[in-house]
Amino acid sequence: MDVELVLAVDVSASIDGGEVNLQRAGYVAALTDPRAIEAMLSGPLGRVALTYVEWSDTAQVTVGWQVIASAADARRFAVGIQAFPIPKGGLTSITTALDFSSLLFERNGIEGTRRVIDLSADGRDSKGDEPQVAAARDRAVSRGIIINGLVINPQQEQSEVEGVKYDLEGYFHEVVIGGPGAFTVVTDSPEDFPRTVVNKLVLEIASGPHAPGDLAAREIGFRPGG
Repeated sequence: MDVELVLAVDVSASIDGGEVNLQRAGYVAALTDPRAIEAMLSGPLGRVALTYVEWSDTAQVTVGWQVIASAADARRFAVGIQAFPIPKGGLTSITTALDFSSLLFERNGIEGTRRVIDLSADGRDSKGDEPQVAAARDRAVSRGIIINGLVINPQQEQSEVEGVKYDLEGYFHEVVIGGPGAFTVVTDSPEDFPRTVVNKLVLEIASGPHAPGDLAAREIGFRPGG
């Protein structure tokens, strides 16, 4: 495979059922978008492997590993996302999400030239233990895994405590993302979510490296890290 990609999606209690559906619809739209399909099929090997994980204080695989070697494969994967019942949200455990997602590469029987976790969240780890989150990131990076971040509606995080402004994007940059070329993107509104996901997926799965100054990256709020 050109890339093995875990789509790790936040379904914690701070994200209601409607927002979970919004995220799912965004990924469905992204995975069936012609730009994303072209990116998945245009690498040196012409195929990628995807799995879709939903997490809170626990994590579960919503759609298992599938090889995407055609537009029909991408559509089949997208249909699977919507078919799974919406899980009951718990606390936000980014540590759990990273450790769970990292292990999925070890038993998938697939060999990719890159391993990537695409982790979305609308808040920080509920335990507030930044060293623990950073340690989970470091464990993944030590296995050759790249972690990219998708920050959902950071204004919500900023307004939770009156008079205190949290930099959720900066938090991702400091303790969540890691590995060569790792980056964070931000989606500020429900309307913007599908477009952001499309551009992010293209950036992650397209063949060839992307420098931090890449136009596509700037368009989606690229913030490099690692």
